[in-house]
Amino acid sequence: MSKIIRESIAADYPLLSEIWLRASIKAHSFVPDEFWESKVDIMRDEYLPASETWVIENGCSLAGFFCLVDDVLAAIFIAPEWQKNGFGSRLMEKAKKLRTRLELSVYTANSSAIDFYKFHGFNIVDKRQDVHTSCSEFVMEWKG
Repeated sequence: MSKIIRESIAADYPLLSEIWLRASIKAHSFVPDEFWESKVDIMRDEYLPASETWVIENGCSLAGFFCLVDDVLAAIFIAPEWQKNGFGSRLMEKAKKLRTRLELSVYTANSSAIDFYKFHGFNIVDKRQDVHTSCSEFVMEWKG
Protein backbone atom coordinates (compact mmCIF):
# COMPACT_ATOMS: atom_id res chain seq x y z
CA MET A 1 0.00 0.00 0.00
CA SER A 2 1.23 3.49 -0.79
CA LYS A 3 2.14 5.78 2.08
CA ILE A 4 1.66 9.30 0.79
CA ILE A 5 2.57 12.29 2.97
CA ARG A 6 0.79 15.53 2.12
CA GLU A 7 -0.26 18.78 3.74
CA SER A 8 -3.60 18.54 5.47
CA ILE A 9 -6.79 20.21 4.31
CA ALA A 10 -9.71 21.35 6.44
CA ALA A 11 -11.74 18.28 5.46
CA ASP A 12 -9.10 16.13 7.24
CA TYR A 13 -9.59 17.78 10.63
CA PRO A 14 -12.51 15.68 11.94
CA LEU A 15 -10.63 12.42 11.26
CA LEU A 16 -7.33 13.82 12.55
CA SER A 17 -9.08 14.86 15.77
CA GLU A 18 -10.45 11.34 16.14
CA ILE A 19 -6.99 9.82 15.54
CA TRP A 20 -5.55 12.27 18.10
CA LEU A 21 -8.16 11.28 20.69
CA ARG A 22 -7.71 7.52 20.28
CA ALA A 23 -3.91 7.72 20.19
CA SER A 24 -3.80 10.11 23.16
CA ILE A 25 -5.96 7.83 25.31
CA LYS A 26 -3.83 4.82 24.37
CA ALA A 27 -0.48 6.56 25.01
CA HIS A 28 -1.45 8.45 28.15
CA SER A 29 -3.17 6.02 30.52
CA PHE A 30 -1.92 8.19 33.39
CA VAL A 31 -4.23 11.05 32.26
CA PRO A 32 -8.02 10.57 32.61
CA ASP A 33 -9.78 9.89 29.27
CA GLU A 34 -12.17 12.75 30.03
CA PHE A 35 -9.30 15.24 29.75
CA TRP A 36 -8.63 14.21 26.14
CA GLU A 37 -12.34 13.95 25.30
CA SER A 38 -12.87 17.53 26.52
CA LYS A 39 -10.21 18.81 24.08
CA VAL A 40 -11.43 17.28 20.80
CA ASP A 41 -13.37 20.35 19.61
CA ILE A 42 -10.41 22.64 20.37
CA MET A 43 -8.08 20.28 18.51
CA ARG A 44 -10.34 20.16 15.44
CA ASP A 45 -11.46 23.79 15.32
CA GLU A 46 -8.48 25.75 16.66
CA TYR A 47 -5.27 23.77 17.01
CA LEU A 48 -5.13 21.95 13.67
CA PRO A 49 -6.05 25.01 11.56
CA ALA A 50 -3.41 27.11 13.37
CA SER A 51 -0.62 24.56 12.80
CA GLU A 52 1.37 23.43 9.80
CA THR A 53 -0.15 19.96 9.63
CA TRP A 54 0.96 17.05 7.48
CA VAL A 55 -0.84 13.71 7.12
CA ILE A 56 0.20 10.25 6.05
CA GLU A 57 -2.24 8.23 3.97
CA ASN A 58 -2.43 4.47 3.99
CA GLY A 59 -4.20 3.66 0.79
CA CYS A 60 -7.37 5.75 0.91
CA SER A 61 -7.43 6.39 4.67
CA LEU A 62 -5.43 8.63 6.99
CA ALA A 63 -3.06 6.77 9.29
CA GLY A 64 -1.59 9.71 11.20
CA PHE A 65 -0.29 13.25 11.23
CA PHE A 66 2.14 15.74 12.68
CA CYS A 67 1.84 19.44 13.49
CA LEU A 68 4.56 22.07 13.44
CA VAL A 69 4.35 25.48 15.07
CA ASP A 70 7.54 27.29 14.10
CA ASP A 71 10.32 24.87 15.20
CA VAL A 72 8.10 22.98 17.65
CA LEU A 73 6.90 19.51 16.76
CA ALA A 74 3.65 20.16 18.56
CA ALA A 75 2.05 16.81 17.73
CA ILE A 76 2.78 13.50 16.05
CA PHE A 77 0.08 10.84 16.27
CA ILE A 78 -0.58 7.55 14.50
CA ALA A 79 -3.95 5.80 14.64
CA PRO A 80 -3.61 2.93 17.14
CA GLU A 81 -4.38 0.29 14.50
CA TRP A 82 -1.47 1.56 12.34
CA GLN A 83 1.15 1.99 15.06
CA LYS A 84 4.40 -0.02 14.81
CA ASN A 85 4.20 -0.04 10.99
CA GLY A 86 6.70 2.73 10.18
CA PHE A 87 4.18 5.54 9.76
CA GLY A 88 5.60 7.53 12.68
CA SER A 89 9.13 7.22 11.33
CA ARG A 90 8.03 8.33 7.89
CA LEU A 91 6.33 11.39 9.40
CA MET A 92 9.37 12.17 11.54
CA GLU A 93 11.61 12.02 8.46
CA LYS A 94 9.33 14.54 6.73
CA ALA A 95 9.27 16.89 9.74
CA LYS A 96 13.08 16.83 9.90
CA LYS A 97 13.28 17.72 6.20
CA LEU A 98 11.11 20.78 6.84
CA ARG A 99 13.23 22.17 9.70
CA THR A 100 16.87 22.30 10.80
CA ARG A 101 15.89 22.18 14.48
CA LEU A 102 12.88 20.68 16.25
CA GLU A 103 11.74 20.84 19.85
CA LEU A 104 8.96 18.86 21.50
CA SER A 105 7.44 18.06 24.86
CA VAL A 106 6.67 14.52 25.97
CA TYR A 107 5.33 13.19 29.25
CA THR A 108 8.06 11.48 31.28
CA ALA A 109 5.69 8.55 31.83
CA ASN A 110 5.39 7.94 28.07
CA SER A 111 8.52 5.80 27.76
CA SER A 112 7.68 4.40 24.32
CA ALA A 113 7.41 7.92 22.87
CA ILE A 114 10.66 8.96 24.57
CA ASP A 115 12.39 5.92 23.04
CA PHE A 116 10.94 6.79 19.62
CA TYR A 117 12.23 10.36 19.84
CA LYS A 118 15.67 9.25 21.04
CA PHE A 119 15.82 6.78 18.14
CA HIS A 120 15.20 9.73 15.82
CA GLY A 121 18.04 11.80 17.29
CA PHE A 122 16.24 13.87 19.93
CA ASN A 123 17.94 14.64 23.24
CA ILE A 124 16.38 15.63 26.55
CA VAL A 125 17.23 19.26 27.28
CA ASP A 126 14.83 20.13 30.11
CA LYS A 127 12.21 18.78 32.50
CA ARG A 128 9.09 20.65 33.58
CA GLN A 129 5.49 20.24 34.66
CA ASP A 130 2.69 20.38 32.07
CA VAL A 131 0.35 23.24 32.95
CA HIS A 132 -2.76 21.39 31.72
CA THR A 133 -2.33 18.01 33.42
CA SER A 134 0.30 18.69 36.12
CA CYS A 135 2.22 15.70 34.76
CA SER A 136 6.00 15.81 34.47
CA GLU A 137 7.34 16.20 30.93
CA PHE A 138 10.65 16.33 29.13
CA VAL A 139 11.58 18.95 26.57
CA MET A 140 13.51 17.24 23.78
CA GLU A 141 15.45 18.75 20.90
CA TRP A 142 16.81 17.61 17.54
CA LYS A 143 19.31 19.59 15.49
CA GLY A 144 19.95 18.68 11.86
